[in-house]
Amino acid sequence: MTAEVRAEVRAWIGTVLRVALAVILLVAAVPKLFEADGARTQIIAYRLVPDALVPVLSWGLPVFELVLALLLLAGLFTRWAALATALLMLAFMAGVVSVWVRGYSIECGCFGSGGDVDPDGKTARYVGYLLRDFLFVGMASWLVVFPRTKFSLDRSAEDRPAYDDLDDLEDDLTEEPAR
Repeated sequence: MTAEVRAEVRAWIGTVLRVALAVILLVAAVPKLFEADGARTQIIAYRLVPDALVPVLSWGLPVFELVLALLLLAGLFTRWAALATALLMLAFMAGVVSVWVRGYSIECGCFGSGGDVDPDGKTARYVGYLLRDFLFVGMASWLVVFPRTKFSLDRSAEDRPAYDDLDDLEDDLTEEPAR
């Protein structure tokens, strides 16, 4: 397979991942934006932040998710939006592990309503949340490494060099600028 074909395949894979992550973030953000308390109930259930931060996070988190979704959907600042998405998902995973270790039983609230729930099935529920978020981290990580995608508002593919691997990228980044 030639370098051009590999770059084309990566661009199409990246496009699918970029749009999928955008839809996931939209589906997560919109219900929280239209709930009376935003993500307040979900954030309180995690018992991780001081009460003074809850109002800021309950509106700020869904707005942040919405901004990331729109950037990914448009293909604008793809690498940075994907990096922020991966870090956000890792933070969500840390939150789930935290409540699991501390013995709380909550619904994650990732896609709207959440909060304390019956402890039945807690382990399976938490494992499912972690596996799902791990998949999202993987999708976002692909876009961090290979941000070139189709139908993107980022600089056109013709303006950017194709990298066969990270060594080529590193070489390009460490070259002296032309004078």
